[in-house]
Amino acid sequence: MTSPKLLLPLRIPELGPSFGKLITGTGRTPGGMALDATRHRLVTRMIEHAGEARRLAANEERGLAVAALGRELWLAAWEEAAGAVADRLTQRIDERLAAEARAVRMPRRLRRRVLLQPAERRALAARLGSSGAILIRALDDVQRHGEAALAATALEREAVIGWQEALKAGARRLEAAWLALEGAVEAEAARWADVADRVAAWRKPLWPVVVAGGIALLVVLWLGLTFGGYLPAPAWLVQLWARGLPSP
Repeated sequence: MTSPKLLLPLRIPELGPSFGKLITGTGRTPGGMALDATRHRLVTRMIEHAGEARRLAANEERGLAVAALGRELWLAAWEEAAGAVADRLTQRIDERLAAEARAVRMPRRLRRRVLLQPAERRALAARLGSSGAILIRALDDVQRHGEAALAATALEREAVIGWQEALKAGARRLEAAWLALEGAVEAEAARWADVADRVAAWRKPLWPVVVAGGIALLVVLWLGLTFGGYLPAPAWLVQLWARGLPSP
C-alpha cells in the first residue's frame, strides 16, 4: 500500500515591505486630489487577503489559501481602486467645466455640451485603468506558481518558494501600477484644465447683434427714404397711410 505523499506546508510571505509606497504614501496630490483613502483601501484589501490565505493555509485548506491570493482577486482590487479614482476625477472635471461655463454666462444648452459625455467618461476610465497593465505578467506568474505550489512536497520546495517570490513581485508591481495611476491622473487633469481654460475664454458671439443692427439700420434708412419721397411706397404701406397715417 502506498502512503500519501507529504505536502510541503504553504507559508504566506509578509507582503507589507513589497507594497512600498502603497503603504507609506507618495506625498503627491495628482490633479489636486488627495488619493490616500483609495490607496489605503487598496492595500488594506490585499493585506486582508494575505491574512485570510495565512489562516486557510494553517488549516491545510491549500486550494482556498492559494485562491485567496489568486490572480482574479488582485485584479478585482486594482479595478475597484482605479474605478474609484476615475469617478472622483470625472466629477472634479465636470465641476470645473460647469463653474467656468456659468462664470462666462454660457447658455444652458451649450453648458451641457461642454461637460464630459458618456463616451469621454469611459475613455478616461480606460486610460486610468490601463496603468495596471504592468500587473498582468506578474499575476500570471502568481497563478502559475500557485498551481505548482499546491502539490509541492518536501522534495519540491522550489515550487513553494517560487510562489512566495511571485506574490512579492505582484506586490511590487501593484505599487508600480499605483505610481503609474497617479501619473495618469496628473496627465488627465492637465488635459482637462486646458479644456476648462477654453471654456473660460468663451464669449457670446457678436454676429447676431451685428446682423440685427444691420437689418434695423436698413429698415430705418428705407423708411426714411420712403417718407422723404425718394422711394416708391409699397402697397401695404400705402394701405396703412390710407387708414390714418400721414402720407409722405
